[in-house]
Amino acid sequence: MTTIAERTKEGKRVIMKKPELLAPAGNLEKLKVAVHYGADAVFIGGREFGLRSNADNFSLEEMREGVEFANSYGAKVYVTTNIFAHNENMDGLDEYLEGLQEVGVTGIIVADPLIIETCKRVAPKVEVHLSTQQSLSNWLAIKFWKEEGLHRVVLAREVGLEEMLEMKKNVDIEIEAFVHGAMCISYSGRCVLSNHMTARDSNRGGCCQSCRWEYDLYETNDTGEKALFDEGDAQYTMSPKDLNLVQAIPKMIEAGIDSLKVEGRMKSIHYIATVTSVYRKVIDAYCADPDDFQIDKAWLDELDKCANRDFAPQFFEGAPTFEDQMYGKNSKRTNYDFAGLVLDYDEESSMVTLQQRNHFKSGDEIEFFGPEITNFVQTVGTIWDEDGNELDAARHPLQIVRFKVDKAVYPKNMMRKEVR
Repeated sequence: MTTIAERTKEGKRVIMKKPELLAPAGNLEKLKVAVHYGADAVFIGGREFGLRSNADNFSLEEMREGVEFANSYGAKVYVTTNIFAHNENMDGLDEYLEGLQEVGVTGIIVADPLIIETCKRVAPKVEVHLSTQQSLSNWLAIKFWKEEGLHRVVLAREVGLEEMLEMKKNVDIEIEAFVHGAMCISYSGRCVLSNHMTARDSNRGGCCQSCRWEYDLYETNDTGEKALFDEGDAQYTMSPKDLNLVQAIPKMIEAGIDSLKVEGRMKSIHYIATVTSVYRKVIDAYCADPDDFQIDKAWLDELDKCANRDFAPQFFEGAPTFEDQMYGKNSKRTNYDFAGLVLDYDEESSMVTLQQRNHFKSGDEIEFFGPEITNFVQTVGTIWDEDGNELDAARHPLQIVRFKVDKAVYPKNMMRKEVR
């Protein structure tokens, strides 16, 4: 049975081995943001053999740069190679896996036995993690994969806490579980709606997210169709609410879960920064003083400041009900826009230089956040462009602008604006 490593400090329990916080990174910029904002590891996709064909994805040279950056923070990089390969998908697999080992990635996340066995043969230094695409939901299956030589298993999203406890009790292997992000309407990756509607294969990286679309509902019979909606009704959807287990992190840590995974390689850097920083704070605070830990409402409010849909715990505490599904219009939309990325700060003049990411103007109330600072709100004063020309607004995408700030900020800190 796996137990968590802990000790007593000044009469209080302290958890020594924190779980890994694993964040998504759809491109090199997102990788650097995730690591800077507290991720212990990131998962990325290459140009081949992965399930996010619409993400930017990484060349081998970009992976090399990403690995070097992550390693400078003590973080790891895992690469998704989680397609189920058809005959035409196998060409170049040996060379690709050898390339991953050469650039220094820590591991691959994989579902197909062909890719597993090939990696063990041609890239033995690379850890093999079983993908959630295998829908692992019992400890005997985990035992099988451990005996096959895998380093870690990623659980199905449909696994609850009691099942996780049983798995850790019976099998000594690293377990990774999702804690935040989108849910699949089917067992992850096994939906064929995308294949049927658009001829894009979910299991080979082409999912068009048919379950996110809006639908009108009809009843069909021998005489034709009958509409089951009125004009102006919210259109029916079949999508699950997004997973959010931030308040369950203490239970997952006590259960000995080794890696806590945030979904979203196609999300923005603002989303990745916000979610990663919140989970980092929760994990650190609980491990430092588990017996007196309390959820800070500010953490929950922070998660509402980045783009998301309605939240639910899904399968963690039992089978979800219709209340955990999206019916009609999404009621939760962020009221904040990501407005700027800090490039530089001059301490003498208190001037920030930032890259505009959404329109803002003099007189707007904005908020800065980042791992080096405590969130603070201020009003934007006079804005200047790179050449010192005064502006009434920062209205051009990626425009470099400067203005005075009330407190010190640091490169990669972010600025957001509430939409009223």
